[in-house]
Amino acid sequence: MTASTTRRTTGLRSRTAAVGAIAVAGALLLTACGDQTKKDSGSDSTSTSAAPLADKLPAAVRDKGVINVGSDIAYAPVEYKDESGKVVGIDLDIAAAMGKQLGVDFKFQNATFDTLIGGLAAKRYDIAMSAMTDTKDRQEGIDADTGKKVGAGVDFVDYFTAGVSLYTNKGDDQGIKTWDDLCGKTIAVQRNTFSHDLAKDQAKKCKDDKKKALKIEDFATNPEAETRMRSKGADVVSADYPVAAYSVKTSGGGDYFEIVGDQVEAGPYGIAVAKDNTELRDALQAAVQAIIDNGEYEKIIKKWGVEDGAVTEAKINGGS
Repeated sequence: MTASTTRRTTGLRSRTAAVGAIAVAGALLLTACGDQTKKDSGSDSTSTSAAPLADKLPAAVRDKGVINVGSDIAYAPVEYKDESGKVVGIDLDIAAAMGKQLGVDFKFQNATFDTLIGGLAAKRYDIAMSAMTDTKDRQEGIDADTGKKVGAGVDFVDYFTAGVSLYTNKGDDQGIKTWDDLCGKTIAVQRNTFSHDLAKDQAKKCKDDKKKALKIEDFATNPEAETRMRSKGADVVSADYPVAAYSVKTSGGGDYFEIVGDQVEAGPYGIAVAKDNTELRDALQAAVQAIIDNGEYEKIIKKWGVEDGAVTEAKINGGS
């Protein structure tokens, strides 16, 4: 779920080919990886002596052998529970590969998306990894709605890119092709995401004509937004493209939803780290770059059918 920001990116690019790739990958998703929740799982245990980047970690983390991860585990295919209750997804696999480089386990702890940065500040987690877009507002601790500084901000290690898509109930696109077609409609979104901000920006454009006002309904999770649309309480949902494409291909066996229009470019996903934890940040950057360089990253991206979002460099604070 992309991070909250007041800037609306105007560039559009169609990526419909990737939907088919995700469809092919969909049949494999239920056996993707083991449960990595707080209580009983993480990435495969790796001895620090065999991990090439272990010495880059802060001593406390290296000795603990665990990196605790705050994540909203309801955002398939990035992180979610499969039918057996196991936590799987793109982020889980990337974290497991990083763990081999660093000699630690990444243990994911479930929380709602809009509490992750606060949880990181409160030291409930070492990092936040949850399809979070790296933006200047988040880097600087700026509230997107008020423009005021509300926190210390975070640093990001970028590892993926994703745009934002609109999708409707199948066979009921209501002529929606662009965000400008949303005036007079009701949109359901996950709270405090880039989709939420795009909706608020569009509502400002629609407000001059009260008959064509855009109504926004925001929810704690994306599945709740989809449920609202399925029940005809909303006309359209917006989410990150990989999530929208996955829902279109898997929900109701592919019979529930359809993507409408082109994708709005959002920006890079980043692993969020506290500003004062630069040693951990740099170790994570080295781990992401290592799995890019050794081919593990490419295997994971291909496994999930999201090659369009691949990056070739693990940047720090590359978002704008």
